[in-house]
Amino acid sequence: MSTYEDVLAGLLARSHLLSGRELAGLVQDAGRRMGLRGTAMYVADLQQIRLVALPQPDAGAQPALDVDTSLAGLAYRTQRMQRSRDGGTAWLPMIDGVERLGVLMVTAPSLDGVVLARAEVLAGVAALLIVSKSSHSDLLVEAERTRAMTVQAELLWAFLPPRTIGTADVTSSAVLEPAYDIGGDTFDHTLDDSGLHLTVIDSMGHDLASGGASAAGLAACRATRRSGGSLTDIVTSIDRILDEWFTDRLMTAVVAHLDTSDGLLNWVNCGHPPPLLIRQGRVHPQLLAREPDLPLGWGFLASSPPTEHTERLQPGDRILLYSDGVIEARSPEGDLYGEERLADTVIRATAAGDPAPEALRRLIQGLRQHQDHKLRDDATILLTEWHPTGLDAETRGRPTPARAEDVRG
Repeated sequence: MSTYEDVLAGLLARSHLLSGRELAGLVQDAGRRMGLRGTAMYVADLQQIRLVALPQPDAGAQPALDVDTSLAGLAYRTQRMQRSRDGGTAWLPMIDGVERLGVLMVTAPSLDGVVLARAEVLAGVAALLIVSKSSHSDLLVEAERTRAMTVQAELLWAFLPPRTIGTADVTSSAVLEPAYDIGGDTFDHTLDDSGLHLTVIDSMGHDLASGGASAAGLAACRATRRSGGSLTDIVTSIDRILDEWFTDRLMTAVVAHLDTSDGLLNWVNCGHPPPLLIRQGRVHPQLLAREPDLPLGWGFLASSPPTEHTERLQPGDRILLYSDGVIEARSPEGDLYGEERLADTVIRATAAGDPAPEALRRLIQGLRQHQDHKLRDDATILLTEWHPTGLDAETRGRPTPARAEDVRG
């Protein structure tokens, strides 16, 4: 019988020349060679409501599983293994870094510690294989969708990074609705040498031109950032692109950078709702409130640079960026969702111990329910938590810069 290491080596070697349709069968074959009776791979749909089974060669279509009510969904929500009452089945989260992809179901005559340890490694490898194939496998992309997507939504999703990224010091997670019909909202988050870059963009309108403007804005942001540009350079570049190529479009944006070594947050706000700071279970709505600059697209920033703001975070702080489609969402009776309800939902999730991805999943579910599942505007929410692992006492006690230290770029 092949050794455990041989099985994994064979799995990786065979995966290079297989399509996405053959992926679940490949993992199942490896699992059986490890002593498992069987496996099944489930990926989360785009709105994280259901877990959808990938096709297997020796099984018919499997029903989707509800994220909120199934044992598989519990493994996905908590990012922890769950076992059936009879002990013969286990559900293991498939995670790429800190991004939740789905779950791997495994069955065996005896799921002892050794078998489960191997199954956890198999789930990790399966997650990496999904990521490696998703960029060029329509089957894997379509498995995440429950209906057709508009052209502008397809355009923007093609530009978006993973929903959740992070390190031992920081986690950033985002959601975007309506997932299949977004028009002008988009987000970006990425890690660099000194920390985490954050962007939330809201382009005027809800059509293909809005999606094109947001995609161009995101591209300008990345091109400038990757060329060593500052936050001021980034928003000036976006402003110039809009003024030149999208003359009838205005855009609001928050562009920020968090230094994960010391918690220094810098940001520029161009006509956007201000970031919210959540500290020790409380919202501090005024701590990051600043006078915003004009929206982008007027072409003014080349001669009048925007204001760059600064604040020092404390360990455990969460920063919430969002578009106005969140707080301005109305119920069928006309009740606004509002900033207070937004903050309360995040605080409740924090108190319950939910990680940032699960807190946002619950928040966006509540927003959909508030509007009777008929969102009338784009809604983007990005939640970042700074949880440093190596700060000394001197750094933790460093005072926060006063607002007078805000500088012009």
